[in-house]
Amino acid sequence: MQGAIPQSQPGFAASCILTGSLLRMCLVMALVVSASLRCSAQDTVVLVGTGSTVPAPLYSKWSEEYNKRNPAFQMRYLPIGTSESIGQVSHGVGDFGAGEAPLTDKQRADGGLIEVPAILIAIVPIYNLPSVKGELRLSGAVLADIFLGRIKTWNSASIAQLNPQLSLPDLPIKVIYRPAGKGSNYVFSDFLSRSSARFRAQVGTGASPEWPVGSAAERSSDLAAKVKTEPGSIGYVEVQYAAKMNIAQALVLNPAGRFVKASRETVTAACRAAEAPGFDRLSASLINAPGENSYPITSFSWIYLQTSLPEARRARALVDLLNWILTMGQQVASQESYAALPTPVVAKVQARIAALR
Repeated sequence: MQGAIPQSQPGFAASCILTGSLLRMCLVMALVVSASLRCSAQDTVVLVGTGSTVPAPLYSKWSEEYNKRNPAFQMRYLPIGTSESIGQVSHGVGDFGAGEAPLTDKQRADGGLIEVPAILIAIVPIYNLPSVKGELRLSGAVLADIFLGRIKTWNSASIAQLNPQLSLPDLPIKVIYRPAGKGSNYVFSDFLSRSSARFRAQVGTGASPEWPVGSAAERSSDLAAKVKTEPGSIGYVEVQYAAKMNIAQALVLNPAGRFVKASRETVTAACRAAEAPGFDRLSASLINAPGENSYPITSFSWIYLQTSLPEARRARALVDLLNWILTMGQQVASQESYAALPTPVVAKVQARIAALR
């Protein structure tokens, strides 16, 4: 595996949220600087991860904490998008990838890749209705019709039926979505496809859905900012973006018939319900997990790895990082209000990582 960014470039990762040729230039620069680093500081291994913006705030915190631990092993994370990350890792660019889309059989075979869970995330519908007092309730079927453009106003009968307690405005709905290649697209479109046969037929599940209505926002933070400033808008982000930017999020109807708000407790409940009793499936989807308290748009955020680890010292560094993420990193995640992996899941993931050595 290749890839590293020097310790002296702490702002480099944050500045490289890029696409296309600029992204490739950014990664080439990282690798060129890495080569000079190895020549000047043989004792330091800097691991480079590329991936989704969905867990980017957590990876930033992980990098900060992990890099305090041992000057010999350092980590940098470039938030470039799930699909782009898978492509980079499959070609040996960088040391690991991260995202919310499970690998396809072709990606596993052609790239020699596996995926392991790193953390639990929740994708939440966020909205801007300044005149509405109280929490909005939405179902998967209604969300599907909104994102298909079939429901056009906030006071439509379908939304009003779910929210008799609210006074909904006669306001056009402005749909905001993520562009192609994004992990949040995969999770949200998976939920909508499982909730609506019409959505499944017209759009389907994937990191690059062709949204029939609305406008795009490049990063998760861009989408959150756009919803926050545009009355009548609706979008979807990882719950941490909604919480930290103080944006209203909808309660979502789960298979048990309850409207549930995303939280550490409801996200963990979804994972436990989907994985119990063996906790050995590491399911590709935690969408619509059973249980009264399960939040229905829950997902693993995955780490993508090559199955063969060249360069013994980089391999040791990568295994060290992965084991840290699964132990101390989970504690850091909890402190940052993320839902940590249940202990039985951690044990299964550690076994997979041990087999890579």
